[in-house]
Order: sequence, then C-alpha cells, then structure tokens
Amino acid sequence: MSGAIGPTAYAGYGAMTSLIADAQTVRQKLDRLTTQASTGLIAQTYAGLGSGASVSLDLHPQLAAMQTWQTNINAATGTMGVTQTAMTQLQSIASSFYAQMNTLNGVNPSNVDTVAASARQALVQVAGLLDTTDGNTYVFGGADSTNPPVPNPNNILTSGFYTQINTAVGGLGGAGAAATVASTLAISSSNAAGTSPFSAYMSQPAASLVAQIPAVQTGAGQTQSIGLLASANTYVGSTGSSTTGSYARDLMRALATVGSLSSSQVSDTGFQGVVADTYTSLGGVVTAMAQDAGVLGNQQTALTAIGTQLGDQTTALTAQVSPAENVDMAQTLSNLSLVQTQLQSSYQLISGQSALSLVKFLPIG
Repeated sequence: MSGAIGPTAYAGYGAMTSLIADAQTVRQKLDRLTTQASTGLIAQTYAGLGSGASVSLDLHPQLAAMQTWQTNINAATGTMGVTQTAMTQLQSIASSFYAQMNTLNGVNPSNVDTVAASARQALVQVAGLLDTTDGNTYVFGGADSTNPPVPNPNNILTSGFYTQINTAVGGLGGAGAAATVASTLAISSSNAAGTSPFSAYMSQPAASLVAQIPAVQTGAGQTQSIGLLASANTYVGSTGSSTTGSYARDLMRALATVGSLSSSQVSDTGFQGVVADTYTSLGGVVTAMAQDAGVLGNQQTALTAIGTQLGDQTTALTAQVSPAENVDMAQTLSNLSLVQTQLQSSYQLISGQSALSLVKFLPIG
C-alpha cells in the first residue's frame, strides 16, 4: 500500500526553502561587512553610499583640488629652501671678495696672485652652485628646470666667457682701465654662443626669462611665482654704474676679472681703476642678492602659511566626507562577528532540517 505526502512534508520543504533564503541574505550581509572591514569604505561605488552619495559627490572635487595644491606647495617650498641654501653660499662668496677688493691696491704683488687663484676657484664654485638641483630640478633653471643653466661648470675656466675676459684683463696695460672695464662688461652681458657661460635657454633677455618664471597654483585661479634665475634677477633689479643687470653675471664677471689679474700688473696705471670698478660691482651684487633672496624668503613664508591653511581646510572637509564614505571600523567588526555567528546558526538549522528526509513523512505498512 502506498502512502501520500501530507501537508507536513510540504511544510518541511517550505521551511527548508525559507532557511536557505535567510542564509543567503545573511551571507550577502557577511560579504558586505567583510569588504567594508578590509577597505574601510561603506561601498565601492557612489550608488552604494545611499544618502551619503551627495555629500561625497559635492565635497570630493574640492578635497582633491586642495590636496593637489597642498602637495604642489610643499614641493615648491622644498625647492625654495634648496635655492635659499645655494643663495647663502653665493652671497658668502660675493661678500668675501667684496671685502678683499680693498686689499688689492698697494699690497705686496704676490698677494695679487694668491687672490687671483682664489677667485678662479670661486668662479668654478659659483658655476656649480648655479647648477644646484632639488631632485631632478635645477633650482636656478627657470622654465627649463630639467637642464643645467651652466653647461660644464667645472670647465668654466676654459670657456669663451673666461678666456675672453682673461684676454681683456691681460691687455690692461695698453688699453687702460676704462676700456678694460667696458670690455669685461660687454663680455659678461653677452648672450652670444661661445661667449655666454649659460645654456641657450638662459642666454635670453632677462625680460623673456622672468616672464616664464615657474609658478605654483595655490587655489582656484590663484598662482604664485617661485624660484630664482641663473642669468637674470627675478624680483629686484641690479643698479649701479657697472652692472650687467644680473647679480649672477656680475659676480662671475668680478671673479673672472680678479682671477685674470697678475702681480705683474700692479704697477699698471689702470690696475687701481679695474679693482675699484670690481669693488663697486661686487657691492651691487651683495645688495641685489640679498634683496632677491629676501623676496624669495617672503614668498616661501607666505606659501608655507597657505599650505598650512589648506591642510586645515582639508582636515575639515575630510571630517565631513568621512561619515559618508567610511565605516565605523569598531562597529563594523562587531557587526561582522555577529553576522558570522548568525550564518553559522543558519547553516546548523539547514543541516538539522535536511535530516528530516522524505522517508520520515511516508506511512509505514
């Protein structure tokens, strides 16, 4: 005699289906919580953020822009710090030789040779300092910051710049002070290839170089120029009766001039005139350098303040965005543990229910 499956059996299958569906729901919740615990994010897409999506969409672009500006400012102030260090060394060299100029007149001729040798060494040092880098950036390179402003600085004493000044100073006895000074000034002012000690880019009119000075974005539609130039003044002009208009060129000219003097020229009538002109020129170098470096320092201070302000604003925006995007990790881990327990219980119920096989519902006999 065969039996029939009664309502109880169907109820058992209905309970199994319900248990499996509940387990799947718990499993999905577990997967979501596991992902949240590993990423710290409420969801991977804006759609999953629910009501927080509008906050995220509104504030994220502002936050990203501020973070970019802050990163750029930090990089710029770092480069400016490297520039200031190099400028301090350049100023030290200029000040040292400015002080020595007064000692060249009426001294033992052998001292002239000593100072000249020191000036030649200093010229090599200055050429190297103008090639100072911050990472891969030449800090005095202006818009051409990936190339050295002074090619082959170690060979500056064999360059056309030095050898032409050396020739001009060598003819001091016959040409006289005025002509010699005019010649060295013209050589130092020249941007001609083979004469200028600077790269082709740096051998441009000062106005062109200053117009291309790098700038850093500090806000929406706001920028600030940064850096100094190897061959031209950036912010403050050089003044005086004997200047190329560039304190770097003037310093190199002075060192090349002194480096070309010899003890045999001390008695030449033009010797004192050349020394006096060099002294005057170096005085202008010291003043202009200090002023240009001062402006750069003020800009660095201002940028640092802006960077701090952006940091505060970024923190404030992050505090607004975080609740919309980020989970409460402590609560999430607690929920994860609870759901894991729930899922285990669901599996146990399913396992227990499956033990109620169809055979138990069939009549015996």
